[in-house]
Amino acid sequence: MNPDLPLTERLIRWIPTDARAGLLRRGMIVWAVAFFLGLYAYSQKGHSFGASLVYSYAISTCIWFCADALRIAAHRWLGTFGPHYWALSPRMVLFLFSGTVLGYVMGTGIGDLYSQQSTLPLILRSPTRFWGVLLSSLGISLAFLAFFYQREKGREMERQATEARLKLLETQLEPHMLFNTLANLRVLIQTDPPRAVAMLDRLGDYLRATLTASRTDAHAGGHTLADEFERLHDYLELMSVRMGPRLRYQLILPEALARRGVPPLLLQPLVENAIRHGLEPRLEGGEITVAATADDDRELKIEVNDTGVGMDIGPTPPRSANGGFGLSQVRERLESLPGKGRMEVESQPGQGTRIHLYLPAPNP
Repeated sequence: MNPDLPLTERLIRWIPTDARAGLLRRGMIVWAVAFFLGLYAYSQKGHSFGASLVYSYAISTCIWFCADALRIAAHRWLGTFGPHYWALSPRMVLFLFSGTVLGYVMGTGIGDLYSQQSTLPLILRSPTRFWGVLLSSLGISLAFLAFFYQREKGREMERQATEARLKLLETQLEPHMLFNTLANLRVLIQTDPPRAVAMLDRLGDYLRATLTASRTDAHAGGHTLADEFERLHDYLELMSVRMGPRLRYQLILPEALARRGVPPLLLQPLVENAIRHGLEPRLEGGEITVAATADDDRELKIEVNDTGVGMDIGPTPPRSANGGFGLSQVRERLESLPGKGRMEVESQPGQGTRIHLYLPAPNP
């Protein structure tokens, strides 16, 4: 054990970090219900008010610890994975039942120590009442576990549905970018063959890097802002072959935000629209700036600015402004994020376009 770690970190280091918030949340729910169970036990005149609360909190806490905290700690043996560590299997059912019984026995022992009396004589005096209390306690505990299981299962299904929707939008964006690039390449082949060859080489490098990064992201389970900016750099270099000095760009990414997670290909449609609808119609071209900022690691803000021809979007920007497909897809992807993101568009004819993306803070 590392003595330099804080005491709280040393106590919970055996709990995976992605499960701690949920474990604490379920513990608070158990404690809240334990208070009312203690009131009910007191109303039955079996113990004093203090003893009833001690029995209720001790039994509830021990069952929560044995059936929930230890379940997460034993996730490798149970064959479960984060962030919920639930699975419906014979091994899991046996573990939860055993943990519930063990927690009940431990909690009852703590209550006996506080009240300075033993629960065991109750078996001899009133076995029916004893087994009734035991079975009702086990029933309440298993009902709690079933509730938590169904809730976390529902959240997992919602998360998978969101990921599937984002993946569908991503697969729609990739061909859109490729078709536009091939159309531009066809024009260059007829007008400037050397630049067409250079662009074709750059396109091959870009597709190779994108494919490799996609496989890496899928294996690692995440796509970071640094990955997004790297792909954006490759795409802008590809466009620079076609536009030459008419295209200038800046990518501003603070080191502190490099590991923040974002959906893949979130920024490229915005940059593609800025080039196609903003800079290309302008004889002298222009500049694109992409910058990421965040306040206190909360909401992530990304700005995509161009000095192109701009547009008249009116008091209420249409969903399809500035390129239609690109902005509508990005808006859909933001709305699909947990916590929902949003996009704002500012533009005037002759003064370029500024797009603000606001992404919700990641889950703790």
